[in-house]
Amino acid sequence: MNTHERQIEHDFIAKLSELKYTVRSDINDRAALEDNFRKKFEALNRVRLTDAEFKRLHDEIVTPDVFTAAKTLRGINAFTRDDGTPLNYTLVNIKDWCKNHFEVIHQLRINTDNSHHRYDVILLINGVPCVQIELKTLGVHPRRAMEQIVEYKNDPGNGYSKTLLCFMQLFIVSNRDRSYYFANNNARHFAFNADERFLPIYEFAGEDNRKITQLDEFAEHFLKKCDLGRTISRYMVLLAGEQKLMVMRPYQVYAVQHIIKCIDEDNGNGFIWHTTGSGKTLTSFKASTLLKENEHIYKCVFVVDRKDLDRQTREEFNRFQEGCVEENTNTAALVRRLLSEDYADKVIVTTIQKLGLALDENSKRNKQRSKNGQATYKEQLEALQDKRIVFIFDECHRSQFGDNHQAIKAFFPKAQLFGFTGTPIFGGEKGNATRIKIDGEVASYQTTEELFHKQLHAYTITHAIEDGNVLRFHIDYFKPEGKKPPKPGEAIAKKAIIEAIFAKHDAATGGRRFNAVLATASINDAIEYHALFKTMQADKQAADPDFKPLNIACVFSPPAELAENEEAKKDIQQLSSDLQQEQEDNKVEPEKKKQALESIVADYNARYGTNHRLSEFDLYYQDVQKRIKDQQWPNSDYPATQKIDITIVVDMLLTGFDSKFLNTLYVDKNLKHHGLIQAFSRTNRVLNGSKPYGNILDFRQQQASVDAAIALFSGEKTAAQAREIWLVDKAPIVIQKLETAVQKLDDFMKSQGLACIPSEVANLKGDAARAAFVTHFKEVQRLKTQLDQYTDLSEDNKATIEQVLPNDNLRGFKGQYLETAKRLKDQQSKASGKNDSTEDPVDQLDFEFVLFASAVIDYDYIMGLLANYSAKEPGKAKMSREELIGVISADAKFINERDDIAAYIATLQAGEGLSLAAIEDGYTRFKTEKNAQQLAAIAAKHGLATAALQAFVDNILDRMIFDGEQLGDLMAPLELGWKARTQAELALMEDLHPLLTQRAAGRDISGLSAYEQ
Repeated sequence: MNTHERQIEHDFIAKLSELKYTVRSDINDRAALEDNFRKKFEALNRVRLTDAEFKRLHDEIVTPDVFTAAKTLRGINAFTRDDGTPLNYTLVNIKDWCKNHFEVIHQLRINTDNSHHRYDVILLINGVPCVQIELKTLGVHPRRAMEQIVEYKNDPGNGYSKTLLCFMQLFIVSNRDRSYYFANNNARHFAFNADERFLPIYEFAGEDNRKITQLDEFAEHFLKKCDLGRTISRYMVLLAGEQKLMVMRPYQVYAVQHIIKCIDEDNGNGFIWHTTGSGKTLTSFKASTLLKENEHIYKCVFVVDRKDLDRQTREEFNRFQEGCVEENTNTAALVRRLLSEDYADKVIVTTIQKLGLALDENSKRNKQRSKNGQATYKEQLEALQDKRIVFIFDECHRSQFGDNHQAIKAFFPKAQLFGFTGTPIFGGEKGNATRIKIDGEVASYQTTEELFHKQLHAYTITHAIEDGNVLRFHIDYFKPEGKKPPKPGEAIAKKAIIEAIFAKHDAATGGRRFNAVLATASINDAIEYHALFKTMQADKQAADPDFKPLNIACVFSPPAELAENEEAKKDIQQLSSDLQQEQEDNKVEPEKKKQALESIVADYNARYGTNHRLSEFDLYYQDVQKRIKDQQWPNSDYPATQKIDITIVVDMLLTGFDSKFLNTLYVDKNLKHHGLIQAFSRTNRVLNGSKPYGNILDFRQQQASVDAAIALFSGEKTAAQAREIWLVDKAPIVIQKLETAVQKLDDFMKSQGLACIPSEVANLKGDAARAAFVTHFKEVQRLKTQLDQYTDLSEDNKATIEQVLPNDNLRGFKGQYLETAKRLKDQQSKASGKNDSTEDPVDQLDFEFVLFASAVIDYDYIMGLLANYSAKEPGKAKMSREELIGVISADAKFINERDDIAAYIATLQAGEGLSLAAIEDGYTRFKTEKNAQQLAAIAAKHGLATAALQAFVDNILDRMIFDGEQLGDLMAPLELGWKARTQAELALMEDLHPLLTQRAAGRDISGLSAYEQ
């Protein structure tokens, strides 16, 4: 640890001392940590344990499973004493976390058998280590600091699995200026994997969303003793189904606190404006469960709209706490649960429709009950009129909302109503409270304030973009070439739009890595588009055999009155209750619409091998949603033929639908206000560096509507400021940035006495220079990835980009980057855990391989290129052997396989005329032989039988689990003593580790990380 870091640590501990933490400099090893824990435990539980009992208790509670430890920390647990008497104990005061002892220790060294890790600063709650703070010098990327924590946790001798450190709940990393925090988790939720989906990390912020990142200020707000206790006990969520810990984001916590306060003070209704994609379900779930503890509240009813949202929300709630919300299928079940005194029925999820039916005297069910002499639902519920009930409405702006809302308020006078919305309805001239027609009568959308009185907390799309919780937008207002531009809102020919989509889709979706939605103005338009795509793609394929057709799906609601039975009719009515355009369209020639939808579903069945029927439309709709979400790439188990490239919709999927793999919206309908923001927000879920923004291609010239919507939902910012935050830079600006980045790379290479060409990278001297090259070129590639997905690049733009960074150069540099980065990354892994490496430039490097993997270039593509190379007809081979190897070297997917492919290419002859199948078989054979030779060499080197080693390796790769016992069995025939055998195992694993990693092809082998060199 360098002097600067030591000073930061010293100042930080002084700050914690000011916050009334007890500084325990005497606790710096495992024995002292356990001794302190024992004293605190005995005092809290008013018990004296014998040494044997304490050892047994320690062994019972220490577990490598983070989730189990988190439950133990928060629960009442049972222990049997030596004399057989039971002891119910807690590790901390769970009734009042404020009353625990809060201590700080630093430079703790856990000396397990083979680890000498030092831990910078740890906070103890009642002797239990709950928070670890890693302090870094300025300039170290926080992601790198997090990666180091992951490396420490994977280190074979770490203290996290074998000691009290298993109770760690939160990690904090800070370089004084920027501080981040994140939850501890088991390895599968706590990893930096090949797809580079990073752990969710948080910056702390105030109520106004101002970031609080300077270390002392962060400590003041986040680490005050009672606040920290509250965060761990109330604002972390244990997801039982996934065995995962989540910590709520600051704005979620503030929203919950406001709702709770409003209820405690019985202070009317309120709404929370949290933008789409900000995790409203978690916020409302937490509010509901905290209300469960409030004995003054009789029920908390969480109200959603539409059947699909009901299921989605129920599944989400049950993710947070298994079985906490049961499916209530009908109104009778809802009424029974509302009247039930059972604690399990205190939180209920239901739809606004069911609630409306229960309160409607004129509903069929209620009339029937009256006839039968039974009490109507409404009469049964009258018993609740004097009870305090809390209603929480998710997305509180559906069309049927106003009437039901009034009915609920009238019926439950003591109820408090809270609404969540991503897009509030505003009043005033500029507002978006439009008049709408419902069943022939003109009603007006009430504003959010009319319905819910006051805004309790806002977290707008502007905040979310600034925080990196959602992406910005790239909007391309399409203008047909050579024609007079259409007027705003005017439709252009569908054929021209489809041609434009063919031309731009691959760029927009990063080579079909992502998928798109085409929003159309009516059901008839959707039907026409579906048919046109079919014929135009067939023509295109006939003209160009290399054209890969797009997989097109289409979904809109069927006409309810043509449903097969009453039940199906109700389902469809519920599903389409908020899809106004579709409802109107289905009144005209419903039979035609039904037939068209039947043929669309038949096409879908033929393409995907499914057997959906219109009578179970909901299952078809779910399947479409699932395929859009399953676009995950690269995914060898789920081929492109099973995915959807474009889904044609009218109203469906434009609200409430989330998928990280949807990045493009084609717009051929007029949108405005909240409808526009909702639709655009389908594209901007965060994934990783390969998805820089959400792409909107608007075919209706709606720039004025977009600007108006941004102004309306900009929060506290002015419209101009919001536009700057919401929209990505125009192409020329990004091209300029690319020029600057390439110039910096050029200056750097020259400073090393080298020309700025790919072949010279190999001549860089020393790790510092290689690390600098990686940093410079990563920035170049980041900007190039951004430009690659722009759909509005002019020919001049493209020429400038090619001039700044010729394609051959780019490919060469990518290959060099991957070569260098892989080498440095391996070095970094070996150095991990040695805490004195903070000055090392390599240790601080943050790699991003995902930017260097093309969606177009996959295994099949490479095999196709090899077949072309081998083809008989001259001129078919488009690439030389060197170019082929260049393409493979420049793609991160082949980082572990490129030497094999290059060696195989060397065995092929141009023009020898092998078929694709022969090429693939040849490569498989080549790899099998090479692998066998490699293993035989390792077996001979270590004195093992080749067959035994082969079986050992095959077993690991089949199960993706490394089993230490089987390693023992493999070594047994050598009959070595304990010490010699340990050395022999380590020597063998040094050779086997890289081989296993390569053959696992980016997948994680559980337990193998213990042998990382």
